[in-house]
Amino acid sequence: MPETNATPYAIIVMGVSGCGKSSVGRKISDALGMQFVEGDQLHPALNVEKMSNGVPLTDDDRMPWLDLIGETMQASLDRGQDVIVSCSALKRAYRDRLRKAVHGKLFFVYLSGSKELLTQRMGERKGHFMPLSLLESQLATLEVPTGEPGVVTVDIDNTIEEISKKALRDLKSLGVA
Repeated sequence: MPETNATPYAIIVMGVSGCGKSSVGRKISDALGMQFVEGDQLHPALNVEKMSNGVPLTDDDRMPWLDLIGETMQASLDRGQDVIVSCSALKRAYRDRLRKAVHGKLFFVYLSGSKELLTQRMGERKGHFMPLSLLESQLATLEVPTGEPGVVTVDIDNTIEEISKKALRDLKSLGVA
């Protein structure tokens, strides 16, 4: 079990489907000795069913999921443990809701990539419920977090190892890690 911190914090690895949130999140959690939570596993079954059928989620669909992510992060912080979560967090309102849930003790790693690269990566995935057809709706929903506090942006046109190293370096510049 990781040591408890005097001031624990949370990190969300965010971006559209196919950007590498889970892979990068696990690498960062391993490097920092943090608990990792796969945000997709917190989706209600109805959300997973909708996405599996190519139906984009609405804000109303996402709110209970975001609230559960916020509660999960806060529970870790209450135990004095840092936590990292993969979560698309596509809109500023979603990110602000998550910030509020953990009283601002939250940093974001935004994984940015071209539509072409994202399409390629989604096409190579096996066994994920999110179909390639939903990439367009996610890109249309995405509000890039430029200028928001506590956010680092990392381009995904590299290996998972290099993306993770860059994220760690940039987080360190914010006083994290």
